[in-house]
Amino acid sequence: KSIAGPFYIFLKMVRKVVLSLLLATWFSVECNPGPIDDIAVDRYFIPKSCFREVKSGDFVRYHYNGTFTDGKLFDSSYDRGAAFFGQVGQKWQIAGVDKGILGMCVNEHRRITVPPHLAYGSQGAGDKVPPDTTLVFDLVLLDIFNRADQVQTKVISTPKECKRSVMRTDFVRFHFNGTLLDGTVFDSSYKRSQTQDSVVGEGWLIKGLDEGLLGMCVGEIRHFIIPPFLAFGEKGYGTEIPPHASLVYHILLEDLHNPKDDIVVEVVEAPEPCTRKSVAGDYIRYNYNASLLNGITFDSSYQHNQTYNTYIGMGYMISGIDKGLQGVCTGERRRIILPPHLAYGQQGAGKDIPGSAVLVFDIHVIDFHNVKDPVHVETTHKPEVCNETSEVNDFIEYHYNCSLLDGTLLFTSRDYETPQDVVLGGGKIIDGLDEALRNMCVGERRTVIVPPHLGHGEKGAGIVPGSAVLRFELELVSLQKGVPEGYLFIWLEESPVQLFEALDSNQDQQVPLEEFSQFIKQQVLEGKGRLKPAQDPDSVIRDMFKNQDRNADGLITQDELKLKVDEDVEKTRHEEL
Repeated sequence: KSIAGPFYIFLKMVRKVVLSLLLATWFSVECNPGPIDDIAVDRYFIPKSCFREVKSGDFVRYHYNGTFTDGKLFDSSYDRGAAFFGQVGQKWQIAGVDKGILGMCVNEHRRITVPPHLAYGSQGAGDKVPPDTTLVFDLVLLDIFNRADQVQTKVISTPKECKRSVMRTDFVRFHFNGTLLDGTVFDSSYKRSQTQDSVVGEGWLIKGLDEGLLGMCVGEIRHFIIPPFLAFGEKGYGTEIPPHASLVYHILLEDLHNPKDDIVVEVVEAPEPCTRKSVAGDYIRYNYNASLLNGITFDSSYQHNQTYNTYIGMGYMISGIDKGLQGVCTGERRRIILPPHLAYGQQGAGKDIPGSAVLVFDIHVIDFHNVKDPVHVETTHKPEVCNETSEVNDFIEYHYNCSLLDGTLLFTSRDYETPQDVVLGGGKIIDGLDEALRNMCVGERRTVIVPPHLGHGEKGAGIVPGSAVLRFELELVSLQKGVPEGYLFIWLEESPVQLFEALDSNQDQQVPLEEFSQFIKQQVLEGKGRLKPAQDPDSVIRDMFKNQDRNADGLITQDELKLKVDEDVEKTRHEEL
């Protein structure tokens, strides 16, 4: 036991009394070098901040050196490596110290000169303190608390928006700096570069933290002072937290969820109209920004300069996103908040996603489709008079705008002097567009949606992204009816019964190219027949002639002349020379 320690008595048999002392500040009191009647207090260091002062009934921890007036040391808590702990006003220490410590602040330094009658009087204290000795105690106050204390909470900053705050059984992730009341650091999550993760109100944390975290919002910063009996009590913790220590926490709440949470979906922008919503099995393309609940971004499709493409509801994504992308519209913007058990769980992912992290995805749906989707055609204008419509093998001219479903224009025929032209069914354009251009009237306008399996597929083409759904605005400008595949000419009426005689205009029993060409052009002119469109008529007629001039002597005889229909296995109503 130390000389100034607890259980102050004046018995002759006392040799040692336990003493310990705490922090202090500036203030000087003039000391009388001769005999004194009362204590003399020299407040030679006073901290700038003093949140409370010692009162009778408070518990204190302090370090001290005890000397005689000549400076000779008779006792020291520093030498023992343990501060004194006791209750003020309850005779845990000599009367002079009990009185001299009143009004003291944490970290304040005081020099208390105690006359004999307020120290050990005429009896002294064993062989350490002679009778009638004036004592000098140099002490620094380390801690102060009262049994009536509660957790002291100060809100440093709060987020602008708080949709949810901590409740019991919630799981939280927070950063903290932990110090003793005198400012000595005992722990810091920042130094470990890892948050403290815990369930609130289930005994995972000290009682004071369990209480202080309640009601906090993500992004909020709080300052706690926790008395020892709501912290680690009389045992302390390890070498860093001594017994009977008040703790100070500076806490930033990073994350919050409950194990019972489901995903939260906030629709930010819903396009109108929405003709279809996504379902499991659809293939979707979307852009996203992904962040933690504290707003720190860990990934973004915009940074990769490409959309994220995948199937919905088939396990290709974390389960929360798989669920959150069902029921979206093309062009929709939505925020999906995922609790960790529907994201990356306790393990996290890589260095950017901590374990047990709530994730926030801000998503913009570009398009989605199903492998069973057909071409969707909407007629926006149809002329009143329509005598014929486009079909396979027809030669057409048309104007078009081609864009993505988000409105990004990819191509337009208006950039060129003439409309786009094509023979339908010839394999020169994507299947979905070829199909959409059929059964159109000249002057008709259509809006067409082409899924990627009928467009440019998974790989895309040029500036067309892979798996992109395309939107076409079409207008049919002109139409030339075609001929069946493999044909160069068809009769629109019955062919002449005596066809060779009709060809052989001079009746010399042989038909040269000139005579053949003149006859065919006359049939076209009179509307009795049709040449294959989109090619030079003379070239087509020469090919026709070569097909009939079987011995290649430059003349067609009656034995050589045969209708193509007679040569085809498949019957057709069309007849060709």
